[in-house]
Amino acid sequence: MSGVPHGNVPAGGNSVAGGWDVTRSVGATALAVAAARAAEAERPDPLVVDPYARALVDAAAPGVPLPRGADDGGDGWRALVDMMAVRTRVLDAALLAAAADGVRQVVVPAAGLDARPYRLAWPDGTAVYEIDQPEVLAHKQRVLGDTAPRARRVAVPCDLRDDWPDALRGSGFDPGRPTAWLVEGLLPYLPPEAEADLLARVDELSAPGSRVALEAVDLAVADEYLHTDGVRAMAATMGSDLAQLWDTRRRPAPASVLRAAGWDVRERTLGELGAGFGRELAGPVGTVVAHALVVEAAR
Repeated sequence: MSGVPHGNVPAGGNSVAGGWDVTRSVGATALAVAAARAAEAERPDPLVVDPYARALVDAAAPGVPLPRGADDGGDGWRALVDMMAVRTRVLDAALLAAAADGVRQVVVPAAGLDARPYRLAWPDGTAVYEIDQPEVLAHKQRVLGDTAPRARRVAVPCDLRDDWPDALRGSGFDPGRPTAWLVEGLLPYLPPEAEADLLARVDELSAPGSRVALEAVDLAVADEYLHTDGVRAMAATMGSDLAQLWDTRRRPAPASVLRAAGWDVRERTLGELGAGFGRELAGPVGTVVAHALVVEAAR
């Protein structure tokens, strides 16, 4: 073990006042995620195809060029691409299952460069609310502004450290209707108290029939590997150092929090999900992400 008994305390990201665009701080990780989705889409056997990811990355012109292919950035990058493919495939299915059951409101806190409003086949009447930093949402609008979304996309420019529930309501969100919440690639960047507040607000704003789909990192495994050479090498590839951004101080597991609030919960590791798709998540980076959980909950 790494000998970090209480978890990694980041020096950047949400611990520093001020926002970011898609080339700085947490925003740069959203760019790397989009690059990974673009690389997956160009494989001969993709698990998911995001036809907008490449344009979103190229338009940002990051200072550190991101790998284009799944095999262009070493073992760590390949594991990241595999993880993004598995995670995206499973969370897509969770959202579409909620929509098939009649849920017509979707909320994505820290939406980043996710293109689900554009690429998924949403039923008529679906609204997707995307909450993120104003500059992140502005970048997406500049690149995809001429593309017709397949749901009503509602941009909610708000820092999650501010009163995002008020901003969400002010954008037309109705807490009296069932909602599908997507919390993807967000929780490891939050301090424990911010994660607790986020989950409390999600619970508070969720009418009967609502769903939650989220990803939760195994904090003990992250501590063990976060400062290893393999993960550290990813900083040069991604243009961001996760050790400067992830907060691994211990907190109640999201699945436990949701169960205590009365939700029906299912959790599976990305490793077992990846195995089901024939994608082994190996190496230091792969080990960290293989232990991450996809949590699905229903009210």
